[in-house]
Amino acid sequence: MKLGKIIFSIAVLALMSGTASISAKGVPSQVRMSKEVLKDKIKGGWAGQTIGCTYGGPTEFKYNGIIPAETPIYWRDHIVKSWFDRSPGLYDDVYMDLTFVEVFQKEGLDAPVESFANAFAKAPYPLWHANKQGRYNILHGVMPPASGHWENNPHADDIDFQIEADYAGLMAPGMVNAASYYSDAIGHMMNYGDGWYGGVYVAAMYALAFVSNDVEFVVTEALKTIPSQSKFYKGMADIIKWYKQYPKNWETTWALFTGKYGYDIGCPDGVNSPFNIDAVINSGYIIIGLLYGQKDFYKTIDISTRCGQDSDCNPASSGGILGCMVGYSNIPEFWKKPLYEVEDVPFVYTDISVNKATEYSFSQALQVIERNGGKVGGDYVSIKTQKPQAVRYEKSFEGHYPVAKTDVKKGIGDVKEIRFNGNGIVVKGHLYKVPNYHERGYEAKLEVYLDGQLSTTMYVPSANNGGSAEIFYKYNLPEGEHVVTFNFLNKESDSNIVVDNYLVYTSDESKTRADYANM
Repeated sequence: MKLGKIIFSIAVLALMSGTASISAKGVPSQVRMSKEVLKDKIKGGWAGQTIGCTYGGPTEFKYNGIIPAETPIYWRDHIVKSWFDRSPGLYDDVYMDLTFVEVFQKEGLDAPVESFANAFAKAPYPLWHANKQGRYNILHGVMPPASGHWENNPHADDIDFQIEADYAGLMAPGMVNAASYYSDAIGHMMNYGDGWYGGVYVAAMYALAFVSNDVEFVVTEALKTIPSQSKFYKGMADIIKWYKQYPKNWETTWALFTGKYGYDIGCPDGVNSPFNIDAVINSGYIIIGLLYGQKDFYKTIDISTRCGQDSDCNPASSGGILGCMVGYSNIPEFWKKPLYEVEDVPFVYTDISVNKATEYSFSQALQVIERNGGKVGGDYVSIKTQKPQAVRYEKSFEGHYPVAKTDVKKGIGDVKEIRFNGNGIVVKGHLYKVPNYHERGYEAKLEVYLDGQLSTTMYVPSANNGGSAEIFYKYNLPEGEHVVTFNFLNKESDSNIVVDNYLVYTSDESKTRADYANM
């Protein structure tokens, strides 16, 4: 499958003479920009993402609600280098992006999706949630887009692609539909539906931030890339509406939004739990920061952080989008100063730094500009901007409603069977790690039977990389009684698989949250 040449049916408008100034409301059909400004905006995106991630790092998933204003979040000299040195894994939202940037740089804009899938699946970094399941699928022959589809990935609606889609916006300045295009094959490696829309939306906001100085316009216009019937669209539209009603109180908008959209039905960790890594809720926290931040860098990342949940990734996105809008040169010195020490230091698991990422994205942006009808001259580019078009409609977990989540906490041999009544099940478990498991490279093999028939063989490696997020999942079953049993094929005396819990779905929508809570 090729990321083939993009052809969009956009009306051909006459070139504007001279230099088109970037509009505060709306964008002209053609934007002329110096290469220096273009590169400055790209660097602002990478820098803003890194700064936002660092700022929110100490709070990540420590708060499921609002982080109170009284709780200090510190910014100081050398803070970025400190994270680079002692906890470089914080920057997963950056080095994941860079996997895709590097493939584009090596193989060009038409790199096949298999190249991205292989780079992603075989990378040395650990993964979680949709990324982890997407990697497992790819390593076991389930290639994109099936690897991210909700029937193959219980985390399809999670935040994963949303935190990795910056590359697509940064390579498509002013060209929102091109950003959507470059989000498609890659985003479906690990996500689907609302999970994919999170990345499409973030990429569209980046693309528009190159050619508009108006945050509210960017947030609103980018939403046109999302199908209006989706939960994702409705959630972002509600935030925009509440922002207009309560322009001085982000906490009110947070409460209204979280109350209406904060119930997760997909991620097995988030169902019936305050924990929420769903793309809808976390995208909402990105734009709450952008809207109420009013182009103030501190307020933008601080609000996105204080919304809670994935509170390093969300300010990374809002900081990156704002950094792209204002340009690196206009990010306040207070925020940039700690970044200077690491601008040429590669992010962990890569050989790409902020400065090298800027060079790569700049090179790719010039190619995308020309491919989409723009012009690249000596010191200037002329960008043919695009009117947003909605991507296709997708919905994960349609006809599936969680009705019971049961703790087990037993070894697989003590779980004779799991009987359930419904149309879907997800079984969470983990390998009780054997001594010297890293050196031994042990991989447990588990046959899973559904209603007496072999459904799948799951592979559970002792190493962190390459395993499934769950030990079994199955959707779209006939509504009714079912039974799951297990056969541990290669159990060793010092190893075991522990069943943590299982989540049951039904097709009966009348099972409300109250019904669920009482079961």
